[in-house]
Amino acid sequence: MQQHQAGTLTAEAGEKTSLGIQALWIGVFAAFTAVGAQIEIPHQPVPYTLQTLFVLLSGAFLGKRNGAVSQLVYLGAGIIGMPVFSGFGFGMVRLLGPSGGYLLAFPLAALTVGYLIEGKRQFVRTAAAMAAGLFVIFTLGTVQLNLVYEHSWSSAFVHGFLMFSWWDMLKLGGATLIYHQISRSVTRS
Repeated sequence: MQQHQAGTLTAEAGEKTSLGIQALWIGVFAAFTAVGAQIEIPHQPVPYTLQTLFVLLSGAFLGKRNGAVSQLVYLGAGIIGMPVFSGFGFGMVRLLGPSGGYLLAFPLAALTVGYLIEGKRQFVRTAAAMAAGLFVIFTLGTVQLNLVYEHSWSSAFVHGFLMFSWWDMLKLGGATLIYHQISRSVTRS
């Protein structure tokens, strides 16, 4: 693997990255997100999972377009019946339920992270880009949580935004360190 000019982790074939390699990485990050969904701490109405770690990393490593596509592939797999959502869940019911807003935000969050990083590997910029991605996930998740479950903005904010902030700050730190270390290693080789 080499560092592409845009700062994304890809293999280069001359100046142009092959579509096959891009598709492979898109699939890998969709699979990572699915695995992250199964690493969960049960909590109602939305469990704590490691999904967002991989959402953030997909935007950072794959860039805005391919990061978003990897998350669309993940959602598509769940919609067609593959057990990729938390607790090996699947189907549209998950997207329409309390956790649906978080899930639906994944492509937009990956796009946001990829757009804000765009080849800039400074640690603070990476952390800020990933924080913006988390803000997208929290915001859309909280809105849907209010609409389908809580029916109270203050309760939805507490249970859908604040409740996850400590857990997601850990993932933010981890994702930032992972991206920073790997991108520096790839640049040196």
